Amino acid sequence: MKRTLLAALLPALFAACAAESDPPAAATTPPPAAEAPVPAPDAAVDSAAELDRVLAGDWRTPEFAARDQYRHPKETLSFFGITPDMTVVEITPGGGWYAEILAPYLYENGTYVAAVVDPASQEEADSREYYARARDGLRERLGGEPEAVYGRATMVEFDPAAPRFGEPGTADAVLTFRNVHNWLGNDTANGMFQGFFEVLKPGGVLGVVEHRAEQELPKDDESGYVAEATVIALAESAGFRLVDRSDINANRDDTRDHPNGVWTLPPSNNHDEADAEKYAAIGESDRMTLRFVKPE
Repeated sequence: MKRTLLAALLPALFAACAAESDPPAAATTPPPAAEAPVPAPDAAVDSAAELDRVLAGDWRTPEFAARDQYRHPKETLSFFGITPDMTVVEITPGGGWYAEILAPYLYENGTYVAAVVDPASQEEADSREYYARARDGLRERLGGEPEAVYGRATMVEFDPAAPRFGEPGTADAVLTFRNVHNWLGNDTANGMFQGFFEVLKPGGVLGVVEHRAEQELPKDDESGYVAEATVIALAESAGFRLVDRSDINANRDDTRDHPNGVWTLPPSNNHDEADAEKYAAIGESDRMTLRFVKPE
């Protein structure tokens, strides 16, 4: 594992994560009562005000900010209980959509850790090149300019076959946005969730957003959608407890029967130009939002 202080911010931006999968259908068993720590009232007010400030920041990429209507960052981070004094590990931030929010939000009193795939862990040259570009682009974005936005962000590189995201028991929260379908596709999902469990403190939060399927799907499904029950089973097998779920990122207009899976919809828009209006009207995918906790 390598840790690196992020270098100077460059204007170059990476596109949002290329691969997205949909969340699974809701599990039939009701979740246990929420047990995640709740901030004191004053802290909650301060957190909300700081998050509003960050979301309005002029450093945010305009195309990213335009997606707030689909990704609901304020509601999502509030649901996960993320406060500015936490150590938060974001798994494979891609083009930095949430990094533009989390790094400045945690700047003063917390720590933002971007966990990226170590290119050296990949056997194929194409994969090494892809992950090197992703890492270097994020490093450029989150360097130190402006200093008061990104200057204290850090990065950890991990091997998906044996993931380690930091010293055990050091993170308050681990967040992953639309990644689980990729791990299911390359058979690394179980190890990833075990890595999340290890790096979290007792009582730490795992927040998952994923494209939601209506039901369990075959292992070889390539639609990008995932059953909610599948994600819950992965987390629980690693030792997590489901404490709450939300429809913050739900989209009931998403029929999930698109010719190119979830990538047919915005922001990928992998469809015929003639269908642009149709898919724009649907918007981004229907997504589950799940909060787990590492038991005390």
